[in-house]
Amino acid sequence: MPTKSDPSPKRRRRPALVVEVSLQDPVRDHDVHVSFLGHDFRLVRVGTGGGADEAAELATKWATHAQAIAVTGGAEALDPGGLGVADVGVPVTTGTALREVLQEWAIRHLQSTMPGYFDNARVAVLGGPGHHVETRVLREFTANITPADPRLLDLLGEFEALPLLGEVATAALRPAHHLPGRVQSALHTPGPIASAAVHRAARDADVIVATYAELDAVGIEHLSGKAVITGALSDHELAELAGRGVDLVLETTPQPFDFLVEPAVLEAMMLTETTGPSGDLLETIVKAGLEPRVRQPNGPRRKSRFAFVIHPLSQGHFANVEPLRTISKVAPGVVMDAVEKVVAYAPPFTYTHITGIKSPTGAEAEGWLIAVGGTPSQLLAHRPEFTYSRLLAAADISRRLGAQIMGLGAFTKVVGDAGVTVAKQASLPVTTGNSYSASATLWAAHEALQRLGLVEVGPDGTMHGKTMVVGATGSIGSVCARLLALASDEVWLVSPERAKLLALKEAIERDRPRAKVHLAATPGRHVATMDLIVTATSAAGARVLDIMAVKPGCVITDVARPLDLSAEDVARRPDVLVVESGEIELPGDVHMKNIGLPPGVAYACLAETVVLALEGRYEQFTVGRDIDWERVKEIYRLGLKHGMKLATISGVNGPFTDDDIAAIRARAHVALAGPKVGV
Repeated sequence: MPTKSDPSPKRRRRPALVVEVSLQDPVRDHDVHVSFLGHDFRLVRVGTGGGADEAAELATKWATHAQAIAVTGGAEALDPGGLGVADVGVPVTTGTALREVLQEWAIRHLQSTMPGYFDNARVAVLGGPGHHVETRVLREFTANITPADPRLLDLLGEFEALPLLGEVATAALRPAHHLPGRVQSALHTPGPIASAAVHRAARDADVIVATYAELDAVGIEHLSGKAVITGALSDHELAELAGRGVDLVLETTPQPFDFLVEPAVLEAMMLTETTGPSGDLLETIVKAGLEPRVRQPNGPRRKSRFAFVIHPLSQGHFANVEPLRTISKVAPGVVMDAVEKVVAYAPPFTYTHITGIKSPTGAEAEGWLIAVGGTPSQLLAHRPEFTYSRLLAAADISRRLGAQIMGLGAFTKVVGDAGVTVAKQASLPVTTGNSYSASATLWAAHEALQRLGLVEVGPDGTMHGKTMVVGATGSIGSVCARLLALASDEVWLVSPERAKLLALKEAIERDRPRAKVHLAATPGRHVATMDLIVTATSAAGARVLDIMAVKPGCVITDVARPLDLSAEDVARRPDVLVVESGEIELPGDVHMKNIGLPPGVAYACLAETVVLALEGRYEQFTVGRDIDWERVKEIYRLGLKHGMKLATISGVNGPFTDDDIAAIRARAHVALAGPKVGV
């Protein structure tokens, strides 16, 4: 049997001999027999552990006996002529053609099977010319690519893909390939500045493109939760990455055997007379059944990234950010009014990083809250384009952070066309969150009615009572109206937009609702008989109903931000349960700055963005004023799938305890037993 030192003559009927001459160490040398493409092969690997001169000598020696020669281990950027072995009588390849196809295919394969995986991903690319194909393909999905290996040899290598500079770079690099291996290794060892840059880029990245040797050379430890795109890994190397917390490994080189082979070896096998020297590469790949390997060494899981836009709902929220906190403590009201106007022009900024979100499915998400400066009054005081420009700037920040989807909070989704223009122009998908806001509103209303116990609520969610939606023609209000028409005895739809009300009533009645549908331009005296009222206006704090006219024991769910009912109004009716819409308890050990809610609790519009991220649905889920009823039901189901829970219902003074509910119930009973209120 042939050995490295004693090659034997080839025979026509013997297995085709393919020899791999590697510039790397001989530790992985082998001499094995395999079957490939229906033919028998003998694969011999010879590692030089040195420069190109020895490799050229070995390639020439083996060429008299082999059907094809593969050259690997550092010479991939060179053509065979660069080693002086182009004309040895048999095919000689560095595997460039196959490697480039496989690298591109691997990335497209993962993006197809896990849609949106690379969207806006922060990518750190270690090494130089060996990764130019992966870099080019990834740029189709993300602009957040950082060359993370500033070493001289790799920097020169980046120019090899350019027509003229490539020839210069190749010539400059060629002498280095003839140096002894230990000298090359020393030249490739980054200094402290380069090493720090590499580590910083890897720490901030979602995806790292590198060979295992490149990872190992710089000793990167910041791999937890990341994806690694590499050639091929041994079981030991995969276990090492698993121990560092890597989520996913994309191996671009298929492995048809039980030992590692380089693309050059596979290409050399394809070039032998046995398989047909001029065969079509794509046809051969398909015939051989070669596929990229997607490996998740720590089990199936996916980490997505989102952003969500917030803004101050009043001057009181300025206290959450310095230096506005200090200014608000000492400045008189007239000064704060001026500050409020100035802050509206401030550029968006990252308020907090949200971490620790983990679904029961194993999916994870991280995100950022991006703050814009305008209060509702300031946003309404300007043309919609004023807000659009700030939201598009926030979208650019979100993209650079790596977010795959962005949600709009509070008044940012009310101004203008309710997110349509922003969604068309933003650099990432946008959702308003209104589908989950509508769902959570009625979820909270159902919970409040059950806990108060003054209205009969069936196991199917239906209630025997009268309901009202104030702001029924709005995006959230219209969905609430549709559901309450199915779940209650009577529903009053209230809005000053009379024509839209008529159209909404017509649409609801086409679905043959359970409830009788009534219309009104204002709540008026009708509130005195309501068991449940949903307020979903964009009144920016203006009065929308007379709380003193409301029936004792009524449940009011206030969806609006700012709230339609002030704390002073709520305090005047201790016999009425006023709930601040429905907040969602996020799954996992969630960490973020204060947003005015209990730890781990988020507004439903923010929760919609999180749910979509966990599901890998990076799309314009809810945009505009017309909400698709099917989307409302879908986001509710997806929320349950990913562990979303309705947070304890809350009011202006925080979560309601059982004692709080009991006290409201008792006062309502007393009031109902006496004179009618507000009639």
